[in-house]
Amino acid sequence: METTVRGSNPLNSEISNSAAGAVNRASSSAHAAVNSIAGAADEAARKAKPAIDRVAARAHQAVDRAAGAAAPAADWLTERGQSLNATQEKLVADASRYVSANPLKALGIALAAGFLLSRFIR
Repeated sequence: METTVRGSNPLNSEISNSAAGAVNRASSSAHAAVNSIAGAADEAARKAKPAIDRVAARAHQAVDRAAGAAAPAADWLTERGQSLNATQEKLVADASRYVSANPLKALGIALAAGFLLSRFIR
């Protein structure tokens, strides 16, 4: 059976001091690297901010110009739609008055139109 005697061995103490020093140096180096990278990232962000702001401003201007160009077209379409609705209502009212005033004539025209359409479709 083997017996191990523990005590204060100067060699063990020297190794643990050396290991602790190496860990401290590695930790300091890692800390310095992280700080350096963070500083570089902050500097890059600071330098990029004006360019990003210019691009955003140009994008806003382009959207404003597009909206300005689309507004008159939308207004024109609205006016044309209202005009077409008014014309449709007038034509329906006129046709209704004509059919009421001339029922037999309207029936004859409807029959002739139906006959012609059926001939064209075949």
